[in-house]
Amino acid sequence: MRIFVVDAFTDQPFRGNPAGVCLPDPAHAEDVAWMQSVAAELRHSETAFAVAHPGADADFGLRWFTPQTEVDLCGHATLATAHVLFGQGLANTSRIRFATRSGVLSASLDSAGVILDFPALPPREVPIPSDLGLALGVEPIRVAAGGDDLLVEVASEAVVRAVDPDLGMIAALPYRAVIVTAVGTGRADFVSRAFAPSVGVDEDPVTGSAHCALGPYWAPRLDLRRMTGAQLSARGGTVGVELVGDRVRLSGSAITVLEGDLVAD
Repeated sequence: MRIFVVDAFTDQPFRGNPAGVCLPDPAHAEDVAWMQSVAAELRHSETAFAVAHPGADADFGLRWFTPQTEVDLCGHATLATAHVLFGQGLANTSRIRFATRSGVLSASLDSAGVILDFPALPPREVPIPSDLGLALGVEPIRVAAGGDDLLVEVASEAVVRAVDPDLGMIAALPYRAVIVTAVGTGRADFVSRAFAPSVGVDEDPVTGSAHCALGPYWAPRLDLRRMTGAQLSARGGTVGVELVGDRVRLSGSAITVLEGDLVAD
């Protein structure tokens, strides 16, 4: 079985967010324990498994696993998978449809890179959890729940960079991830960092799925429908965000850093 490591939301190797991409045979694609073992072995924040889909509604089935669990939605591993399928000549057109736990998602190829068509996750404002400031080491201004994530707005980009979370306290919150965000400076309209220790990812380098909530959150505040988000992890990465009705188009580049054969069964 072919396996790849792809850096997503970047055009430079060893930047952005690395994802495993595995192209298993159909039998292995139904073996959840085996896929979880592969993801745990690779130890990237996500490993994607793509297999040709026999139905008319999609071209490939796609599942995503952290080192600890399967998740419902992952942006950077979807971008990485599309990058591999396009690059390996396994896509018949410039658009791929994926059957996933979040419905049918599509990825298109254009001169700007890969564009993902994902559902928007408009966040709803919620009360600030007690001890959230203590957990993050910074003072939250506003808090909203978007999908499985908690968005935490802080005062500035400098405050986002200064976050030094207590990961045990973050993991105890009833959310997949805590996304700390603020208005950006320079080329970025907004910035963020993402912490998901409850699913085995202390800090995610670049989180595509979080932008399904970050886009709807910042669009009315910035009066923009098309934005650029920068994730301020140590590796760093950039996500193009465009709101189209109840969908979010996420765009970015990717680069393959490793490819080979998976021989362990």
